Order: sequence, then C-alpha cells, then structure tokens
Amino acid sequence: MTAPSSSPELRELLLGRIKDVPDYPKPGVVFKDITPLLADPKAFAALTEALVELAVRYGATKIVGLEARGFILAAPVAVQAGIGFIPVRKAGKLPGATLAQSYELEYGTAEIEVHAEDLSAGDKVMVIDDVLATGGTAEASLELIRRAGAEVAGVAVLMELSFLPGREKLAPALAGAPLDALIVV
Repeated sequence: MTAPSSSPELRELLLGRIKDVPDYPKPGVVFKDITPLLADPKAFAALTEALVELAVRYGATKIVGLEARGFILAAPVAVQAGIGFIPVRKAGKLPGATLAQSYELEYGTAEIEVHAEDLSAGDKVMVIDDVLATGGTAEASLELIRRAGAEVAGVAVLMELSFLPGREKLAPALAGAPLDALIVV
C-alpha cells in the first residue's frame, strides 16, 4: 500500500482518522486519539510509509521510539526501512545497564532510559513519537542519543500541537537536525 502522493492528501487521510476526545484526561483538555488511525490499515500504512521516507531522507541507521505510542509508530518504520528499533522507556522499565535522562514536566519531573549498548558512535538516530506537545520527552531523548555517542539524524512526529511550545523548546537540542510533523494542529 502506498501513501497518497501529496501532503494535503496524506494530511486529510491521517486527520480524518484522529478522534478528538473532550475532557480527557482532565476537564478542559481535548485528547487526540490516534487509535482509529491505527485501526485503519490504509491510514496506518500511509503513515508508516511517510515516516520511512523521512528515515531514508535523514540517513537514519537506527530508529528510537518514545514510550508508549512512539513504539507503535516507530517499530514498523524500522522494519520497513531495514534498520534497528531502539525503545526509549520510562525509568525502571528496561533490564540491565541503561543511560537515564531526567526532564521537566509542567507538574514535576520524569525520567527516561535507553540501553546504552543499543546505540554507538556512527549511528544516525531518528526519533519518532506520536505527538510533539511541550517537547520535554523528545529533548531528553536527544540528550540520551548524544550521551550514548550516536548522532541525531532528526525527529519526526505524527502530530504537532502548535498551541504548545514544543518546537521552540526542542530547537536548541536539535542543533540543526530536522524536525518534521506530518500534521500540525
């Protein structure tokens, strides 16, 4: 299955499969539910193909998926592109030796981890996630990639929430690497 040839067609296909859920997880928040998109084989295949094209353009040799929905998007991209998939998980979820990175949330701090041996010098790593909101998790993942000795090839997300400062916060950490959002809302 191939992705629609034009960006407006892809955007329409993907946006048409994302459901707004008002007042979730708390009153006043409109949650963007991607599960209908994942359930539609045409839309999921088009999304995967678009992300594979970015991985090829970035010259990625590894794909990092951010917990948890980033795993769902990143794993098929890695398989289709023929490159390795590396999960970046919440602290305490990976066995063995890990590198950890703390980051700020609006209500506190969190920590993510990666297996240090999964990334090395010479790797060009593309980070994939579902949503770019405040940019904290993505920024922390870029720090982990560099601390492991690898290079950041770029960041790709299904959806960027333009009313939040994620892109601006992430810009310094990108250090010139590309940031692509298939949909900006």
